[in-house]
Amino acid sequence: MNILDDIKHAFNKATIVEKIIYINVALFLITAIFNQFTIEWFALPANLNAFLEKPWTLISYAFIHERLIHVLSNLLILYYIGNLFLDFYTKKQFVNFYFLGVIVGALVFLTYYYVTGKTGSPLGGASAAVTTIFVAIATKIPRYALRLRFIGSVELWVLAAIWVGLSILQLSNPNNGGAIAHLGGAVFGFMYSKQLEKGNDIGKWFENLINYFTNLFKPKNKQPLKTVYKSTKKTSGKEISKSKQKKIDDILDKISKSGYESLSQDEKDFLFSAGKK
Repeated sequence: MNILDDIKHAFNKATIVEKIIYINVALFLITAIFNQFTIEWFALPANLNAFLEKPWTLISYAFIHERLIHVLSNLLILYYIGNLFLDFYTKKQFVNFYFLGVIVGALVFLTYYYVTGKTGSPLGGASAAVTTIFVAIATKIPRYALRLRFIGSVELWVLAAIWVGLSILQLSNPNNGGAIAHLGGAVFGFMYSKQLEKGNDIGKWFENLINYFTNLFKPKNKQPLKTVYKSTKKTSGKEISKSKQKKIDDILDKISKSGYESLSQDEKDFLFSAGKK
């Protein structure tokens, strides 16, 4: 098994959280090599007209990180908080929260620059999605305590508040579009989690959309209809003779190949009487 097979095997065994982390790491390395190209084509422009020329950036921006500290902070939080998230939500709900957080963060970012008329740098990074996951799980289990080295136990709502607070502090920067996107993800994560508590899955449409496209491109394997017959044999205190058992097996084999109607009347009677014993 070569290194590519090892990577493929590890990816297939990974949780959805770990798969997203692997993808982000791979794309970070690509970004480091082709920096200008990836930023130009995959980061989210701050200008609405430029975005309309590259609509895929509504999603792709979340996988573009320029700085090592940026990708490390996002992926470390995602690893610990994301796997905790999976203890209380399903895999499909994680996908809903994460990618809808990406989309909401992008829409808030674009709206902010469109309304204010300001100019800003393109948006890149998974922070909006990570913030959505962080706030969502903190909303569901706010008093859940995490034990941190050198600090001790800290409740989840406190950690989420610190994470969101860092984005609030960034609002004072001239290029604050990223912070706006993060806060959009935070609000969405809180609202989505609260709606789920009421039994209202506001992200179900996104799950249905993914299922539709997944089934659309899934190869359809048509298999012949198989009729399965349950043996009518019953064990009793008496042991069935080998010859009688062989005859029963032959009849059942005939049924599996040609159907019950292919049996002669004698075979049907024999099978019926054997089943009663």
